[in-house]
Amino acid sequence: MNGAHDLGGMHGFGAIDVKPGEPVFHAEWERRAFALTLACGFLGAWNLDESRHARERQHPAVYLANGYYENWLAGLETLLREKDLLGDATAARFRLKRLPPERVRAVLKAGGSVEVEAARAPSFEPGQRVRVRNRHRPGHTRAPRYTAGRLGVVHAHHGCHVFPDANAAGERAGRHLYSVRFASVELWGAGDHAVYVDLWEPYLEAVDG
Repeated sequence: MNGAHDLGGMHGFGAIDVKPGEPVFHAEWERRAFALTLACGFLGAWNLDESRHARERQHPAVYLANGYYENWLAGLETLLREKDLLGDATAARFRLKRLPPERVRAVLKAGGSVEVEAARAPSFEPGQRVRVRNRHRPGHTRAPRYTAGRLGVVHAHHGCHVFPDANAAGERAGRHLYSVRFASVELWGAGDHAVYVDLWEPYLEAVDG
């Protein structure tokens, strides 16, 4: 979806202020908000893309006014309300689905695969010219707005992976995923370097010639 969260390529926000040795968390509440979000995600009531979409659905003015972990906390609050997990009766169903402290490091380190079996062959191959579809849907997407309508070349095929747009709506569907190479001048109108963006097949269309 188009929103305040999709800041890639937008003008007027200035340079990113990165301080040498800057800590991951600037306050204890940020650490706790991050941990609480991961702990609640382990309940299995929502998936990663639903979590991202919950943060994205804030009013743009609120999203931009919030700090990074304030947006994480806002997204968590939205999911807890929407999944009806705040009442004692409903929350009781999930009490046994907890991640013991001694298993946290191993579970986070292991992660989870999002690769799925493909139902059909890929539509594109390395070296093929493609254009990113210029679509503006209200749901979740991982297609950066700055790539919309731009021409690129398929660099590599990553296999079939969970499609975020469908996953955010609760449907675990697989789509082919590609690394697409763009010339910087195509994206920004300047520069002489290449930009590689991972894009799912539904985001792309073939370019003749």
